Order: sequence, then C-alpha cells, then structure tokens
Amino acid sequence: MEVIWFAVFTALLAGYFALEGFDLGVGLLLPVLGRTRGSRDRMVAAIAPYVLANEVWLVAVAGTLFGVYPLLEGEVLFGLYPLVVAMLLCWVLRDAGLWFRRRLDGSAWRGCWDAAIAFGSLGLSVGWGMALYAAATGFESSPVHPLGLLLGLVVTLLFAFHGWTFLGWRTPGTFGVTRPGRVLLVTGVLAALPVLGVLGGAMPYLLEHSAPAGTLDVLSVMVLPFAPVMLGAQVWVWRTFRPGKDAFRLPSFF
Repeated sequence: MEVIWFAVFTALLAGYFALEGFDLGVGLLLPVLGRTRGSRDRMVAAIAPYVLANEVWLVAVAGTLFGVYPLLEGEVLFGLYPLVVAMLLCWVLRDAGLWFRRRLDGSAWRGCWDAAIAFGSLGLSVGWGMALYAAATGFESSPVHPLGLLLGLVVTLLFAFHGWTFLGWRTPGTFGVTRPGRVLLVTGVLAALPVLGVLGGAMPYLLEHSAPAGTLDVLSVMVLPFAPVMLGAQVWVWRTFRPGKDAFRLPSFF
C-alpha cells in the first residue's frame, strides 16, 4: 500500500508541474509576448478554461502529503516555512491578477494586475525549484543556496518553454509558433522531470515515513474512488476547450 500511495503522490505532483506549468509559463511570458492589451487578453484567455482545474492538482498534493506523510508534512513546513509563505503570497498575487485585471478598463489598472500575474508566476516557478532542491537534500540545506537558485532558474525556463508551446497549440500562429499536441505532451513531461528526479531519489525515505497501514487503508477507501472523477473532469476540460474551439471568441472571466 505504501508503494501505491507513493505512486499516487508522484503522479499528482508531476501532474501539477505538467499542467500548472503552462499556466505559470504563460504568466511568465506575459511581458515578453503580450506587448499590446489585445495580445495579453488573448494569452490569458487561452489559459482561462484550465487554471482552476490545474490548481486542483496542488490541493490534491497537499491533501496527500498531510494524509500519507504526516511526519514529513511537519518537516516540510518547518524547514521551508519562509519559502512556503512566499510561494503562497505569489499564488494569491497571481490569482488576484487573473480575477481583477478585467474588472476595470483603465490602462494603469490592467497593467498593474498583468504585472502581478507575471511576478506571481515568477515567484512560484523559482520557489518550486528552490523547494525541490531543499527536498533533495533532505531539508538539511537552505533553499536559498546557489544550487537551489539554479534549480529555480531551470524550473522557470522549463515552465516558460512549456507555456510558449501551449500557446502554439491553443492559438496556432498567433504568437509566432504552431505546435501539435504531441509536442505539448513532450514539454509537459520536461516540466515534470525535476519532480520525477527528486521523488525518484527520495523513494526509500518516503516509503519509510509513510503513515501506518491502517491509516493508508482508510485513505484508500475514502479517496481513491474519487480519482476517476478527477481524471474524467480533466479529460472533459481538455476535450471541450481543444484548438478549433476558438480561444479568442470564448468568453473569459479573466
């Protein structure tokens, strides 16, 4: 049962990087590719149907961490407390930018919230890289380390490339690139590689620190039956908003 839950935790965190990675990547590219108000609206509209569905994966990751690795959860929060707080603030800032950018029509108002989207996406991307570095060292090294910052840069570049590929798939030719779905799948795997590497190396440690067998049995009965629902919702979103469903004409609350 420990192996099954390790596989579930790995799939959830890797899925979050692969899916939320292109949302953050588009946010990172907003100041680069979104040189006009119209182009920024198109970029945000392209990711709009996916944002909330992708964030569900992070909620599932947190729930799995608390339930399956209760001792590790305390270790993570204690060891990375300032970084976790900073990442939560960046998450709130990025989402506030998405929700508020079109509530008023002034250039200054929109520019402020578009900058919030870009800054929040940057903070989250770098933060995830630093958190993975700390996890790889068993939380014995500070995430504010040259190697931690380097991994943060690598994750940021992978997310930006994934976001650029997503725009090429969702809005072909609009931002100078057209990409088929298989290329988007490849960049999604690339975005998840840092997670797969760290968790693969930490597998013995995680198996050793899993919750007792009785707890895992209860979690399996209560949680695993809902996994097909989550996957089915993801499939519905991707089928409904695939290219051909014009990304520009779809109404976007963002």
